[in-house]
Amino acid sequence: MCLITRLLISSVALTLVPLGLARAADYDPPIVIEEAPDVVPIEIGSGWYLRGDIGYSLKTEPKDPFTYRTFDGVSYGANSFDTGSLSKDFSFGVGFGYSFTDWLRADVTLDRFSASFSGTTSSGSPCTAGSPLGTTCRSDDSSELTAYSVLLNGYVDLGTYVGFTPYVGAGVGYTYVNWDDLSNSAYCVGGACPSPSLAGTSTHAGESDWRFTYALMAGVSYDFSNNMKVDLGYRYRNVDGGDMFAFDAATAAAGATGVQGSDAGFSSHEVRVGLRYELW
Repeated sequence: MCLITRLLISSVALTLVPLGLARAADYDPPIVIEEAPDVVPIEIGSGWYLRGDIGYSLKTEPKDPFTYRTFDGVSYGANSFDTGSLSKDFSFGVGFGYSFTDWLRADVTLDRFSASFSGTTSSGSPCTAGSPLGTTCRSDDSSELTAYSVLLNGYVDLGTYVGFTPYVGAGVGYTYVNWDDLSNSAYCVGGACPSPSLAGTSTHAGESDWRFTYALMAGVSYDFSNNMKVDLGYRYRNVDGGDMFAFDAATAAAGATGVQGSDAGFSSHEVRVGLRYELW
């Protein structure tokens, strides 16, 4: 009987072992493989853009007549040029900016432009001490300015329509104006002067200085591609007055000091064509 009992117990034990292993396997935690998160690229420089422009001045005009001082060895006198004009010329500019929204952007620009000056003056006195009595004096003057404008500009884009975006803007900054030497040719007029009669020439060293400047802009840009825009616009630029030229060597040797000629500032009306490249 004991033998039979042992056999039964052994059989039951052998039967329960696989069941226990199966249950243990049923309780093993499942292996979960999580998906790797998607890599999201970070935009670097989004909203920034570079620009380049070429402009042509339809009209460059002085605000007031050009002025100059005279020196007779004792005292100074104040006079104005009889005529004075500035030529039309091209301008070139580069800059970088940032678009804050689809409607608002700003940029910093550096422009180079130039203009030629031509003017005339006259005097009721003889040109030089050796000129015939009863004659008067007329002079022709010429020079050229080269200027660099640094402006901070803001624009409002007025919506995009089939690729075209009209805008208005304004800028403020400073312009470095550098005048070349002024050439003066004096002519004896009237009386015993033969016609024409060159009485003498002189050279006046040019002056340079920084001047406050502001600008107003309007135009339209076209989406040439996803990140390239073609810009056609108008700009009015107003430059404050400053020094123009010094006394010639002979007058300075006679005791004249300081600046002789000044301009009251000038304004220009420009048509500009440019490209804006957006950095994405």
